Amino acid sequence: MSFADFAASIPARPALRRAITAARRRPEPECVASLLALAHLPPAVEAAAGGLARRLVSGLRGRQMGIARENLVQGLLQEFSLSSDEGVALMCLAEALLRIPDAATRDALIRDKIGRGDWRAHLGNSASPFINAATWGLLVTGKLVATHGERGLGAALTRVTGQVGEPVIRKAVDLAMRLMGKQFVAGETIGEALENARRYEAQGFRYSYDMLGEAAMTAADAQHYYDAYERAIEAIGRASAGRGIHDGPGISIKLSALHPRYSVAQRARVLRELYPRLAKLASLAHRHDIGINIDAEEADRLELSLDLLERLCAEPDLARWDGIGFVVQAYQKRCPFVIDFLVDLARRSERRLMVRLVKGAYWDSEIKRAQVEGLDGYPVFTRKVHTDVSYLACAAKLLAAPDAVYPQFATHNAQTLAAVYHMAGPYEPGQYEFQCLHGMGEPLYSQVVGTGGEGKLGRPCRIYAPVGTHETLLAYLVRRLLENGANTSFINRIADPEVSLDELVASPVDTVRRIGAAEGAIGLPHPRIELPAALFGELRENSHGLDLTDEAALEMLASELGRSAAVEWSASPTITAGRQAASHPVVNPADPRDVVGRCSDATLDDVEVALRAAQAAASTWQEVSPRARSACLDRAADALEAGMPRLLGLIVREAGKTFSSAIAEVREAVDFLRYYAHQSRSRFSNDLHRALGPVVCISPWNFPLAIFTGQVGAALAAGNPVLAKPAEQTPLIAAE
Repeated sequence: MSFADFAASIPARPALRRAITAARRRPEPECVASLLALAHLPPAVEAAAGGLARRLVSGLRGRQMGIARENLVQGLLQEFSLSSDEGVALMCLAEALLRIPDAATRDALIRDKIGRGDWRAHLGNSASPFINAATWGLLVTGKLVATHGERGLGAALTRVTGQVGEPVIRKAVDLAMRLMGKQFVAGETIGEALENARRYEAQGFRYSYDMLGEAAMTAADAQHYYDAYERAIEAIGRASAGRGIHDGPGISIKLSALHPRYSVAQRARVLRELYPRLAKLASLAHRHDIGINIDAEEADRLELSLDLLERLCAEPDLARWDGIGFVVQAYQKRCPFVIDFLVDLARRSERRLMVRLVKGAYWDSEIKRAQVEGLDGYPVFTRKVHTDVSYLACAAKLLAAPDAVYPQFATHNAQTLAAVYHMAGPYEPGQYEFQCLHGMGEPLYSQVVGTGGEGKLGRPCRIYAPVGTHETLLAYLVRRLLENGANTSFINRIADPEVSLDELVASPVDTVRRIGAAEGAIGLPHPRIELPAALFGELRENSHGLDLTDEAALEMLASELGRSAAVEWSASPTITAGRQAASHPVVNPADPRDVVGRCSDATLDDVEVALRAAQAAASTWQEVSPRARSACLDRAADALEAGMPRLLGLIVREAGKTFSSAIAEVREAVDFLRYYAHQSRSRFSNDLHRALGPVVCISPWNFPLAIFTGQVGAALAAGNPVLAKPAEQTPLIAAE
């Protein structure tokens, strides 16, 4: 793609879409402050919601023994939460064993994870015989694997461990994973899931089915998932038997499963190739009159998902059909603005969109991605209570637009449920519904679904039910383990007797204000989650990246790339013997017609002059203090970072790199300089260390900036003058 094509690929957005883009960069305190008024409930409503939440929580806690007996996996997760080392070890073990193909590596992992756990501390803590039995097993096997190859339990026990220890544990963990699969998955096939759903449908629950499988890696994967969705819609349609989009079952689909290149960088291709598949699935759902929801995914895919939704809502065959749905995540700072856009889209397309409001399931990866990519901030809230406030504010927005949206409130938090219940006021059929996850939310919603005469709330609840085999479970299962094992999880906290009823039903608005009063400001980020720039603490500043899914950043980059393309780039020896060699063109390896610039190579005489100059400079540079040398490297790092947009154009054209690789190249160079600057400041002393003298640095073509800069920076930090020779394929980057 040429720079002109790149610039043309960035769509012009109306105000509502531009607001979504801008919201991603808003500071967390600003976001939270703007949401508090929307989330605040009048005193009478707040009191009623608090009373209902207390009743729901009391009902749940009263059933904990029963839950532990009928829901073994939930009990296991509660005992071994992610706040314990043992819980982390179990989750890592379970997640990893699904992906490790050979027994030897699996056994080594088991020895590493189980052998160091303090399983004795968990013994007898649970009311469930199953959990205690599991703890005994982990205690015994932990002893076995901890002493594997050591003396202590005798040669016979060591022999037994060596022969059957790890394989037995491996089999047990595999069995536990399959047990979890049965807990979290409605069935291995859509037919099995529909059959299993009858029990809860008889109690008044509804269903939305999700065929497990996401992020197709190949075209064959995408076709496989499309076929699975198509078969599922046919089966769900037959089972619905005309009940309609609200009363009958529906389906949820992940767009990343329908195309192997589902990213903003491939926007034109996705719209061309993925959209027809989405339209076919929606038309099939329309024919059967079942709801089809576009599921939420990672933050960097939101804009693309909205593009596809907007196009789908303009599809003539689906005119005025209310079965199209979209999922929004309250933990995203953009969520309120996404809802504004959805309400506007529904009214423009003369339909009522189904909007499922969730809190979000990718928090860990969103935080880590922003850190790894050196973004300015996080796309999600860093405190759980901020997400809870966002959820209530967004719920208020949805309830305020009954003509445009059919709200679907997905939550397992009793306080959130109670607040929404009272915010909505008197209920009319088709007004809204609650949603929960299969295998997790049924105990809470058994108090909600049903008539008031039964002591229930008389509100509908739809169960989100994944369907798939054990092998397709991994990504979904890990998200569920992270959600339920986290110490901020409602499901985790309700099982903890140390957490009081008052804490469980506390208003998130009051909690935010209380924290704000203690910290001196409302909505401050979590103190233990530094911004990406501060990832390395006092050691050094993390290099800043560029978010290629942020359309405002792309517009800026397009402008800079245009200027970069107009530069007459050139390279020649820095020190010469006098006469300069004739220059030759440097061409773009991806497009030989594109002459990037010209280069004059050094002659043997130039090399001799440079060597003498380096030798002459050695004593002078060696005597410069390490702190002063470090300051030079820090200034160079800042200059590289400030010049990133200009450098990207040169790297893409001369080295043939993609934009993402070019950004990584600049960032690595910056990190090298700051790392060696810190090393020089903290470790070097001119009294104790002597430089080597002139150092020659010869860089490879595949890292024309990062390795070139890194080795030069290291040598300079140690007090050595440097003769730098770039790869002959990429002299322009080195010269710049």
